[in-house]
Formats: sequence, C-alpha cells, structure tokens
Amino acid sequence: MAAPSKIILLAHGSSDRRWCETFETLAKPTLEAVAGSVVAYMELSEPGMETVVAEAAAEGYEHVTVLPLFLAAGRHLRKDVPAMIADMEARYRIAISLAPPVGENPQLGLAIRDVVEVTLANSTPAGANS
Repeated sequence: MAAPSKIILLAHGSSDRRWCETFETLAKPTLEAVAGSVVAYMELSEPGMETVVAEAAAEGYEHVTVLPLFLAAGRHLRKDVPAMIADMEARYRIAISLAPPVGENPQLGLAIRDVVEVTLANSTPAGANS
C-alpha cells in the first residue's frame, strides 16, 4: 500500500529565526491535526522544501502537496516554485502538486475579519483614558 500524501506548508523563509517561528506557531494546529504535514521554506531557512521532498521520497511517499503560506501568487509562485517542483519531481521521482496560496482561500478572509473585530473590541481610542 502506498504511503499517504505528505503536505508541505510552504513559507518564503528568512534569515531571522523569529520570522520563521511566527509561521511555525501559525502552523502548529495543522501540524498536530494533519498527518504528514510539515512546514518548509522556499529559501533562506531550514528545512528547505527540497529537503522535505527528498525525505518524503526516501520514506516512500509517492505524492506531496505544497500549500503556499503566501497571501497571493507573485513571481515566486508563478515561476520560481513551479520550476523548483519540476526539478524535484524529476530528481526524486515523486509527484508534487502546487495548491493555490492560502491567501486565495475565502476562509482566510473570514479569519482576518475575526481578527479585526477582536482588535477593534480590545483597542482604546487615543485620549480615551485621559
């Protein structure tokens, strides 16, 4: 029986470890609930997407889905990541699907609305405590 699909929550990456920790904290509920899910980075941070794909292939996975934790599809998601995926599919003989960026999902819009509502409920107008 083939191993289930692995899902990579792909963030851009940064040399600032605190930046990476933000995405790892954001992804924690998914990592705990979804078997085969992992955070990886396009560049500048580890684990890199290629590292995770190579490990998945070595573990017997036949398919990987990449879910970009990007708000929109810019150059990286239109050119760079698809080129990286094509190279990794050939090198590791594994199928890789690129999902639309999380920012295109209407559920994110609802989550942002909820955060705005909480922020407004907890904010104090300037001079209100004078």
